[in-house]
Amino acid sequence: MDELDAAPRTTLAEVADEAGVSLSTISKVLNARADVSASTRARVEALLEDRGYRRRASPSRSSTLVELVFHELDSAWALEIIRGVEDVARARGLSVVLTQSGDRHSPDAGWVDGVLRRRPAGVVLVFSDLGESQTAQLRSRDIPFVIVDPAGDPAPDVPSVGSANWSGGMAATRHLLELGHRRIAAITGPDDMMCSLARLDGYRSAMGAAGVAVDERHVAFGDFQVGGGREAAMRMLRLPEPPTAIFAGSDLQALGVFDAARSLGLAVPDDLSVVGYDDLPLAEWTSPRLTTVHQPLREMAQEATRLVLGGTAGRPTRLDLATYLVRRESTAAPAPAAAA
Repeated sequence: MDELDAAPRTTLAEVADEAGVSLSTISKVLNARADVSASTRARVEALLEDRGYRRRASPSRSSTLVELVFHELDSAWALEIIRGVEDVARARGLSVVLTQSGDRHSPDAGWVDGVLRRRPAGVVLVFSDLGESQTAQLRSRDIPFVIVDPAGDPAPDVPSVGSANWSGGMAATRHLLELGHRRIAAITGPDDMMCSLARLDGYRSAMGAAGVAVDERHVAFGDFQVGGGREAAMRMLRLPEPPTAIFAGSDLQALGVFDAARSLGLAVPDDLSVVGYDDLPLAEWTSPRLTTVHQPLREMAQEATRLVLGGTAGRPTRLDLATYLVRRESTAAPAPAAAA
């Protein structure tokens, strides 16, 4: 059992009796074991705190690791996040360990056991939210964590770093409207991810502010990947009144739109304008070069790493960094016949 500072009048046996659990359960809570229900853990920890028990800080803990957790690592998007974490870790003499676990919503249940063994200086989670039990286990061992670009809406006390997705969707759509487009489509990400919904809301807000009705056949949810972008674009571009411009929720989806346009004999931007999202390095190498919304992925990862290594006390628990439009050659005014 971990060493504790405690008020002398209350024993752990008395805490166990009041909580209605065994001493072994008290030990499991103190040692952040996974085999304790969230409700029992919360009840025991509340009693320990109320009785004045405090875990002694371990003077020997001096981890040289920052743990970075993804649900998928094989993308240019992930590479920008990795670079950002490494920038800050390297400057502080720390190494980065990469873990691939779970899905975009949460790491696998057993992931936290490995973290407790490694005792990193901090944990940066990408997309994933944490369950109540995992959060309690990390906090019981004083392992700080932060979520980058959370998939859902984290609890108020869970620190996270994101970007202004609604503003990004608004800027992309407003740019196309200013060029004269009215049949503007939007292909966003999964419908259960906060960033996907926010970008789509920005698109809808820009269209509404301009007095332009949204054709629901021109709206699609996808997976932020090339294939999903191509599939949605092919469906839209075969409509009797196809869009003259498409706002894609990621640069990878925009590549899929490029491919769909080529397959149908359409030229970008003469026949179809395309705006992406993220401003990955590949946006400079597409033909034509991709107009896109710059999402500061590297800066988001840097800020998240600073938060997790410097502690979040007194800091905002939710940071949203600014996005902005980068104009390149994939957008232009619609052809006169198409604009009519």
